[in-house]
Amino acid sequence: MLQSQFPRIVGDMGHRDTWDFPVIYRVVPQASPDQVVLQGAEGLLPGFIEAAKELEAEGVVAITTTCGFLCLFQEALAEAVSVPVLTSSLLQVAGINALLPKGKRAGILTISRGCLSRSHLAAANVPQDTPIGAPMGHFVDVILGDKPEMDIAQAEADNVAAALGLARDNPDIGAIVLECTNMTPYALAIHTAVNLPVFSIVYYVNWLYSSLELKT
Repeated sequence: MLQSQFPRIVGDMGHRDTWDFPVIYRVVPQASPDQVVLQGAEGLLPGFIEAAKELEAEGVVAITTTCGFLCLFQEALAEAVSVPVLTSSLLQVAGINALLPKGKRAGILTISRGCLSRSHLAAANVPQDTPIGAPMGHFVDVILGDKPEMDIAQAEADNVAAALGLARDNPDIGAIVLECTNMTPYALAIHTAVNLPVFSIVYYVNWLYSSLELKT
């Protein structure tokens, strides 16, 4: 987990009630939203590797992170432990593209369009010409500014507006992938507004967990 104080509501992967199975959290010191998103996570890899190894030692069946920008660490973290590692929702973009009808592709909704670099896309095997949109206003101010209070209705409205703009400006979009893990609580509202499949990190982790803990 990032070291943060912004509200984590149900639906956010940092809220325990989001999950139907047990989770263990580790906060990585110095990994603030500013450092990870705006500063490119420079110098933070050793802390994430240490946290991943601690989690593996506690017996977890898989490891994920609370920021999609950490796809930059996917390869290094996967090499550091022996359990599956899923750093980012962006890792599913290529697979989603394969599922969509001819002429359609996934678009990305991110916390910061300017900071989601070519390196991030390459690390997640995302096509470089993928349409990308981002919300503006209150939601971004709270998350990247790490503020302790958030107007949930306004945060939802910010994300819905960004999704509508992304879909309007790119009519070939057949699905939307939420890069930001804090966007998942608004996935239903986004889906309702744009009438497209919406994919998030929470859905992705649930898929991974279901494959690891098969029921007879």
